[in-house]
Amino acid sequence: MRILFCSRRFFPAISGMSVYAVNLLRQLVAAGHDVTMVSQYRHDETGTKVYGGGPPPPVPGVTVIGRQSLGEEAFAEPGGADFERDVEDMVQVILAEHRKKSFDVLHAQYGYPNGWAVLLAARQIGIPTVVSIQGGDGHWVGSCCETHRLGMLNVLNNANALLIGCESFAQEVVERLQVPSSRFTIVPGAVDTARFHPAPGHVPGQAADPVRLLYHGRVDRRKGSLDMLEALALLRDQGVPYAATVSGIGPDYDSSRELAAKLGLDVEFSGYADYEAAPALYRKADVFVSPTYAEGFSNTILEAMASGLPSVACYAVGVVDCLRNEENGLLVQPGDIPALAKALRRIIEDRPLRARLATTALEECRRTYSWEAVGRQIMEIYARVHGQAPKTGFDPVLPRDADCRFRATPHLL
Repeated sequence: MRILFCSRRFFPAISGMSVYAVNLLRQLVAAGHDVTMVSQYRHDETGTKVYGGGPPPPVPGVTVIGRQSLGEEAFAEPGGADFERDVEDMVQVILAEHRKKSFDVLHAQYGYPNGWAVLLAARQIGIPTVVSIQGGDGHWVGSCCETHRLGMLNVLNNANALLIGCESFAQEVVERLQVPSSRFTIVPGAVDTARFHPAPGHVPGQAADPVRLLYHGRVDRRKGSLDMLEALALLRDQGVPYAATVSGIGPDYDSSRELAAKLGLDVEFSGYADYEAAPALYRKADVFVSPTYAEGFSNTILEAMASGLPSVACYAVGVVDCLRNEENGLLVQPGDIPALAKALRRIIEDRPLRARLATTALEECRRTYSWEAVGRQIMEIYARVHGQAPKTGFDPVLPRDADCRFRATPHLL
């Protein structure tokens, strides 16, 4: 089957979407599919600072086409970010590649702008679309302005198949945008257990002195980066020893460093870490901390589980589907900093607790969250929609709502 994969974020941008994309591409190539990926990328100073930027690297067996998102980069110009320009660019690239050799399925990562782009392309070439709802597109895109609300509704109601990582995330989208729950197919997150695994000689629950805490991922207040620092200040005031590392970049990287300095915390900010470097980061830690407010499905939690770490996280969409309090992790309410500090103190001071949580998480990860199983499920969906006609009963022109907040701060989209 010839497949077009339209990626929202790909390496060198560091995000869960990059990890998802590269692992799916590897599975498709291994299964013998002919795959082309189109990925837009940020190459401006702001975008690079938030995500990491630059053209996508080669992927063995995949035709990789990088397109600079010039419209998104225009956020400082009058009128703000021109997502419509980037959508049109994606459409034209897809059409040009289809003319060279016909695609069988168009698969978009993220509902808007990528899902909207593949719907518009499919409307012209008559092939089915699959759209993965993976993060902000489910959490907030469409609540910002009429342009994105209609764009998301068109995608959610007209894609031939919609994939989403877990039941709690699907329910959030259903309630927020009033689409039928029957539209979604649950395809859970997955982790490369050959890449992410415990260090040689790892003993569950064993830890350095002091215990090493790791936050790894996008440094963003919506991921709880600031909450973690506030909780660490409480631990210090209680006389609880720890070592803490914040790994990654993001929109609140500077704010997090400033807060740590204000609170007088001894925290290592290790900065950008590419996917190849991530396994070593987990193996040098004893506890993973993810006080996030919402996820599509947390890749970093799965990577921590696969690496043999116990996790402290939150009762949040996309987390409660893989972590259960006191069984394979500790969970607190998002934003409850005293509760977060209490959970961190427990896991620092209680070695048997660390051992039990880490062992359960590792066994479950190996059993449930393999990319081989998830890749097969996605390919079965391709086979199901193959040959279907795309839905075309929607207006291909969206009104331009100039007041959308993402036009001024597009990295949030």
